Amino acid sequence: MHEMTLFSDLLVAEARRRLFEENVPRIKKCLGELSEHEIWYRPNAHSNSVGNLVLHLCGNARQWVLAGLGGQEDTRRRQQEFDERGPIPTSELIRHLDETMAAIAAVLDNLTPGAILQPITVQGFQETGLSILVHVIEHFSYHTGQITYFVKWKKDMDMGYYAGLDLNN
Repeated sequence: MHEMTLFSDLLVAEARRRLFEENVPRIKKCLGELSEHEIWYRPNAHSNSVGNLVLHLCGNARQWVLAGLGGQEDTRRRQQEFDERGPIPTSELIRHLDETMAAIAAVLDNLTPGAILQPITVQGFQETGLSILVHVIEHFSYHTGQITYFVKWKKDMDMGYYAGLDLNN
């Protein structure tokens, strides 16, 4: 069982790194570069605004981690994440993101090795704790990339995510 505990600890540490040290700071940096008008801009009827994507990430993470792994009530109203037209103030979006991440951190703090293997139904899908964490990390990365692309397109700027690092090492 020692190996399972080690695996669980490594998985949770990696989830924390990807979510809390990479994706969330990048999202906040992007939000800081955009006006509220730009945050709620939709290029066409089939695209979401940056604001919608932030709401969507919070809703998805709450459903998958808080309700799925944490056993909390699932109160998500997914379509509302996309129907919102804003503008919700940037500070409120960031507060919502911070509250979501604090709740996720609490679930991760209490995650047991057994929960990593436990079958859980989320959105009608049969998952495990492992697949839930992989999904949430992947989902954050995907939409963080979309948000970053929007800022680069709108502002013609390098986000500097790897500034000061030699990535050719």
